[in-house]
Amino acid sequence: MTQTLQAGTEAARGYEPRVLVFSTNTISDPGIDLAGSSHMHYSPEVVVISLPCTSGIKPSWILYALERNFDGVFIASDGDECGYLSDCSQRSSRIVQEAQTLLAQHGIDGGRLKMAAICSVCAEPFAKHIREFTKALAELEA
Repeated sequence: MTQTLQAGTEAARGYEPRVLVFSTNTISDPGIDLAGSSHMHYSPEVVVISLPCTSGIKPSWILYALERNFDGVFIASDGDECGYLSDCSQRSSRIVQEAQTLLAQHGIDGGRLKMAAICSVCAEPFAKHIREFTKALAELEA
């Protein structure tokens, strides 16, 4: 009964996919915070976890999130601005490739994972990426 009520409530307010965002403390977090403090619209179902560096993400964490009721995982990458590793972008790309392989092995659509470079002042790009990603995830659910 509770699931039926919850499903009815979701249908009434419109389905909002749950997205886990892996962000970085010094590069993408400030941009994400700026999007929030500027009241830019994106899904309230976004949960952010901060890490020191994008290259520290483990592909198994992505799989775990998708197996535990997140509809998508967005990696707000350091890009070339990482203060820890000069090859962070290459490492991060490799992590996403490994995660895509892992998702395929578990029968999970690779479209549930997205990575984009988000800088410390990239509030609008972050909000736009999340809006587009949640729209694509909602279409996967349809």
